[in-house]
Amino acid sequence: MVSKIGQIWEEKALQAEKKSGESGFISGSLIGVANGLFGGGGGMIAVPLLQRTGLQSKEAHATAILVILPISAISFLVYAWRGFATANVLIPTALGVTAGGFLGAKLLGNMTGKAVRIAFAFLQLFAGLFMLFSR
Repeated sequence: MVSKIGQIWEEKALQAEKKSGESGFISGSLIGVANGLFGGGGGMIAVPLLQRTGLQSKEAHATAILVILPISAISFLVYAWRGFATANVLIPTALGVTAGGFLGAKLLGNMTGKAVRIAFAFLQLFAGLFMLFSR
């Protein structure tokens, strides 16, 4: 089972590598800048940018999760170093994000690509409206 997953991962990586080239670096840079500016918002643009490199919807979502983890860790360290992090909410939030990430990954496996795109669009719309009208 593990070798089959590794083989699939390697095949997908080779396909993406052929298609991505410079666009992967540019997309990654944009994702990193957005994540640093918005404190994790890079994931919102990661999926569409990764899809432009040739990944399918579910692959783009899974890859976005993988690349956002180290970017978020680095962003957190920069924020913490500058005094913007609040330690008393770190552990409860991390536990919630972990549980939600597990649930989301399980749901992603059971959804069609179209359903994922629709859910993602609604999430972006909700987040945008919330930010626009809160305060």
